[in-house]
This record gives sequence, structure tokens and C-alpha cells, in this order.
Amino acid sequence: MRVSSAERAMNYAVLGVFALFALGPILSILAAALGPRLGAAPGIHLENLAAAWEIGGFGTSLVNSVVVTLIVVAVSVVLSLGTGYAFGTMRFAGSGVLFALFLLGLMIPAEAIVIPLFFDLRALHLTDTYLAVALPQIAQSVAFGTFWMRAQFRSMPEELIEAAALDGARPLRTLTRIVAPAARPAIITLIVLVTLWTWNEFLIALVMTPSGSPRTAPLGLANFQGQYTADRALLAAGAIIVATPMVVLYLFLQRHFIRGMLEGAAK
Repeated sequence: MRVSSAERAMNYAVLGVFALFALGPILSILAAALGPRLGAAPGIHLENLAAAWEIGGFGTSLVNSVVVTLIVVAVSVVLSLGTGYAFGTMRFAGSGVLFALFLLGLMIPAEAIVIPLFFDLRALHLTDTYLAVALPQIAQSVAFGTFWMRAQFRSMPEELIEAAALDGARPLRTLTRIVAPAARPAIITLIVLVTLWTWNEFLIALVMTPSGSPRTAPLGLANFQGQYTADRALLAAGAIIVATPMVVLYLFLQRHFIRGMLEGAAK
């Protein structure tokens, strides 16, 4: 069905309005970050970013966030591929009960279990380590990843997997050589979502590191905010520093991410 010029113009107008709503807060923070600090002369001050980086010690906290994010994403995606493939393509005793247990991980909020988890990890001498921050987030991400990849694998033609079995391919080879490449948009979407969730996680990182080490980027920004609550320019510059890696990641993978989301919605 052809779309008239008036309808096309209306669509662009609506999209433009929503784009302004989305970009407005980002542009305001950017303007504040480049604005004058307390007592500084008016104008654009690019040095605010360097000052916030040095004063807030964001170099260390960003490295800590990168390490935790890499651990969580790598482990979560690999486990989610395996569990999603098993639940999506295989039939075995107790699969329904086991899948319900995975879904339970999506229903329990982190606030309800973070304190018991802290005492468990402290008993294992894991608090104030990367694993203390990563392990709870791996559990949460695998619950969603299993649900996400199961839906993806269930939608694939059964003939594809049967043909691989007839050719002598074992399940692991079928997953790595046939099924996973076909599910690339869904896998990239999962990677982006888990990366965003892990990078922005505050509560688990706060509770599991009582000494403040290793301090992730959100914790570093909160600590920085506590020290410079009156200097709006420095606070905005710190927020820009913490958010920039995720913005770059999303811009780099946006086509695959949107494609994976649309395919998941259709299925």
C-alpha cells in the first residue's frame, strides 16, 4: 500500500517530536558539561572533561566496569546459547520445570536477594572482588538470555537441525556452525542488552564492594557527585564520561540491535 505525501510528512513530524524529547536531556547535559564552572568565565570549556576525569579518578572505575562487563557478557552469552539451544530444540524429562526455574530469575528483583547474596559471598571470601560484582549479574543475565535465545531457536525450521543431524553433526557442532550464525542478530541484541545492564548496575556493585574496591563507573560517579554537588559543570562532565562508552557501543551496533529486537517482537 502506497503512503501519501501527507502521511509521510505526518510520520516524520511525529518522529521528529519524539526525537527532540529523547535528545533534549542529552543535549542539556552536554551543554552543562561544556559550560562554565563556578567562578569561570562564560563560554565553551572543554577542559571540564579533563578536570572531571582527573578529579574523579574515572580511569580506574572505567577499567573496573570494563572488566566486570566483559566477564558478565562472555559468561552469560555462552551459557544462554547453551541453555536456549537445549530448551528450544530438545525435548527431555523435566524441561518444563527447569525452564520455569530460569523464568523465576526474571521475576525476583535484585533488591530481594542482594543481602543474602552478600553474606553468602562474604562466607566464600569473594566480597570486594570482580567475581562478587559479576556473579549475581551473570545469574540475572542468564535467566533473560535463556528466555530470549529459546524463543529464537524455537522459531528456526526443524528441518535445518534434522539435516545437520543426518550429516553427522553433534549438538555442539550444530549450535556453533549452523544455529548460532543464523541467530546472529538475536545474539548481538543480547550482548548489547547485557552490556548496558551490567555497565549501569549500581546496587549490586555497591553492596558487594563494602570497601569501595573495585569501584565501578556508576559508583565512581556517585562518589564524585557527593564531593562536587555544587559544581554542575563537573557533575555533567562526569556523567558524559561514564555514559560515552555505552553510547558508542550502541551507535556501532544499532542496526544489528534493532534488527534483533524486531525479529524477536515478530516471533
